[in-house]
Amino acid sequence: MTKRQKKFRLLEFFLIGIIMGVGEDLLAIMLATDAKLTPHVFIVAVCVALPFAFISEFVVDHPKFWEFLYGGDGN
Repeated sequence: MTKRQKKFRLLEFFLIGIIMGVGEDLLAIMLATDAKLTPHVFIVAVCVALPFAFISEFVVDHPKFWEFLYGGDGN
């Protein structure tokens, strides 16, 4: 993997994983509770979204993940 590909993957991780994860967490919090959007609520949403974004982008999207999981090529 080249440096450019690594940078793109990190950018993808940040944009898709973190921003979308925080957005959907905030939406769920706002719809399910009477909580107001405060910095504390935002920090909690980031803390919840971060591990899921990491797992999604760096573990499941890894080229050898399915090979490791199923012992083959995933087909």
